[in-house]
Amino acid sequence: MSLVNVDIAIVGAGIAGQTLALALAQQDFSVAIVDANDISQNITDEFSPRVSAISKASERILKNVGAWQNIMRLQAYTEMQVWEDQGFGHIAFSAQENKIENLGHIIENNCLTQALFDTASVIKNIQLFGGQKISAINRSDDQQLINLENGHIISAKLIVGADGGNSFVRKTAGFAVTFWDYDHIAIVANIQTELPHQFIAKQAFTATGPLAFLPLSKPNVCSIVWSQNTLEAERLLGLSDDEFCKSLQVALDSQLGKCELLGPRFNYSLKMQYAQQWVDNGIVLVGDAAHTIHPLAGQGANLGLLDVAALAQELSALKLAGKAFHTKKALRPYERWRKSEAAKVVATMEGFKRLFNGNDPALKLARNLGLTAANAIPPIKSFFIQQAMGNAGKMPELAKHQD
Repeated sequence: MSLVNVDIAIVGAGIAGQTLALALAQQDFSVAIVDANDISQNITDEFSPRVSAISKASERILKNVGAWQNIMRLQAYTEMQVWEDQGFGHIAFSAQENKIENLGHIIENNCLTQALFDTASVIKNIQLFGGQKISAINRSDDQQLINLENGHIISAKLIVGADGGNSFVRKTAGFAVTFWDYDHIAIVANIQTELPHQFIAKQAFTATGPLAFLPLSKPNVCSIVWSQNTLEAERLLGLSDDEFCKSLQVALDSQLGKCELLGPRFNYSLKMQYAQQWVDNGIVLVGDAAHTIHPLAGQGANLGLLDVAALAQELSALKLAGKAFHTKKALRPYERWRKSEAAKVVATMEGFKRLFNGNDPALKLARNLGLTAANAIPPIKSFFIQQAMGNAGKMPELAKHQD
C-alpha cells in the first residue's frame, strides 16, 4: 500500500478532467487524476464516431493550457447552415462575414483526450492513475481519501468530480439531481458523402428531431448526430445500412449526394441532468457530472470546459490570497457562477427542442418566420453567432485571448 498526497484529486480523465489538471498545474497545485479506464487512447487512421464541436472559447482554453498543438486530427468549419425540413426557414453563419478564420473545430473525442494526456503526462505536478477503480471515498472537512482497489490511497484537500453523467463522486457526496428524459435517442456514425462537405456544418430540424452533419478532416467524410424521438430512432436503427443511408440522404435534402456508412452505427438515450448542489466541503463538480444537455447545439463539451476554466480561476485566486480553497464557502462563488450559466443553456436547449418538435402548423410557421428573421436582422444574427462561438455570458480568463 502507498499513500499519495496532493492538493487536488480529479476523478475522471476525460476532456474536462484533464484540462482542469493542466490549468491547476500551471498555478502550482499538485494534482492526481484517477480514471477506471486507461487514459491513453488507441488512435487509428479510422475516424472515431464520437466527436465534439469545439467553440472558439474552448479552443482558447485548450491553447492556454498547452494541449491544442498536440491534437492529432481536427477540422475547422467555416460555415454553419441551419434549416427546417420541409419549411422555408433557414439561417447561415460564415466565418468570412464575421471576419474570422473559422467558427470552431470538429474534433474526435479520443483525439482530444489523447492530446490532453500527451500534455499532462510530462508535467511533474500531475500524477496519472489510469485503469484504477475506486473502492471508496472517505471524507472529512480538511482531508479527502480516495481508496483504490489496488490498495493505494490518494489524499487530497479537494476532490473534483469530472466523472460524467453517472458520476460516482456526485453520488458519494449525496448531491440530488434534477432530470428529465428527452425521449430522444442519438444515432452517431461516420459517413462518406458523394460531394465534399466544403468545411460546412449542417443541421436540419425535422418533426422527429434534429440531424447534424459535422465535417471531418477528409473532404468527403462527416460525423453525424441524428437525434430522433425513440420510436423513429428505433425504426432507423432497424433499417439496413443501405436503407439507413437513403433515409439520411432524404433528411439532408441530398445536399451532399449519396451517403455511405464508414462503420457501425452507435446510439445512446438522451436525458437532461442538473445537479442541485455542485459543492461541499472537499467536493466540487464540473462538466457532465454537474449537467448533461441535449446535443442539438453541440454545447456539452464547451459547457464543461468553461466550468473547468472558471473553477481553475477561482481556486487560483483563493490560493494567491492565502485562503482555504477546499471549503464549501470558498467554492460557492464558482457554484453560483457556473450553475447560472449552465441553467441558461439547459433552458435554451429545452426551448429549442420544444420549438422544433412536431408538425403543428402554427408552431411550424412561427419557427420558420423566426429563423428567416434571425438570418436577416444583423443584431439577432450576431447574438446567435456569439453564442455558437462560446463568447456569451461571464467568461473565465482562460477562455479569453492571452498575450
